[in-house]
Amino acid sequence: MARTLLHQGEFHLPVLVEEIAGYLLQPSTRVIVDATLGDGGHSLAMLERGELQLKIIGLDVDPESLKIAQQRLAQFESRCSLIKGNFRRIASLLASVGVATVDGILADLGISSRQIDVPERGLSYLEEGPLDLRLDPSLPDTAAELIATLEQDQLVCLLRNYGEEQRAKPIARAIVKERSARAIGTSTALRKIIEGVVRGPLQIKSVARVFQALRIAVNDELGALREFLQQAFAVLAPNGRLCVISYHSLEDRMVKEFFRGVAKACTCPPEFPVCVCGKKSEAIVLTSKPITPSAEEIKRNSRARSAKLRVLQKRV
Repeated sequence: MARTLLHQGEFHLPVLVEEIAGYLLQPSTRVIVDATLGDGGHSLAMLERGELQLKIIGLDVDPESLKIAQQRLAQFESRCSLIKGNFRRIASLLASVGVATVDGILADLGISSRQIDVPERGLSYLEEGPLDLRLDPSLPDTAAELIATLEQDQLVCLLRNYGEEQRAKPIARAIVKERSARAIGTSTALRKIIEGVVRGPLQIKSVARVFQALRIAVNDELGALREFLQQAFAVLAPNGRLCVISYHSLEDRMVKEFFRGVAKACTCPPEFPVCVCGKKSEAIVLTSKPITPSAEEIKRNSRARSAKLRVLQKRV
């Protein structure tokens, strides 16, 4: 049975808290959406620092996270609304509680330490556990079911596209060979297959990339992020801000390109003497380069080391 973490010291440590608060807690801020609520760490920090009129709407697909966040935010119960749902449906989830526009939105795309550290979730390749990798337990297919059914070429594409794994082909070949003899149902079983293909100092990185690729595929994380960015910008009020924390290059690239797209004005080819597209800039990118954790924060929380924060402000 999975552990329930209810003690303050065991909660997931939110990253870049002061930076997030600095961008989102503006004098005019009334409603902020924590689109990836998790254990509620970012929401708690904003409620503690914000004005009394500040309200938080928290979204998460993980029912265990919602339970823990509800306890953690109990002192601010009157100022919080917690909703189970995927942030890819942020517009309809907000509409369900009568909200059309908000002043700020935060999405922290990382998975929480609590989820990683509970072996039964199957999110860690360091401990024995079922090869699950679902962030939302109601999703139909686990990682074990995915690698049992994909063709070898499909596995290669998945590992290359979502994990950027250079040894994708031999790893996929080894998976197909192993599954012909026995089911690959645990994180340990998959890790051993990868370690049998990749030797030396790069071995652990290959293991991490394969598990990342499978997690992204099982949860359709990039598809969800794409839909979220479009909907989040639509529900953002004028002068509202969107903060996104990413942890790998695929996510960061998608966020960067979306921000650039809505901030850019004319999209006519450079050889055109005058603009004919009529496109106007819809936003201002407030972070020319992503903000990363300080050395002090990384020392406190090593899992923060790959975090990158980008911030966008919607024009009036």
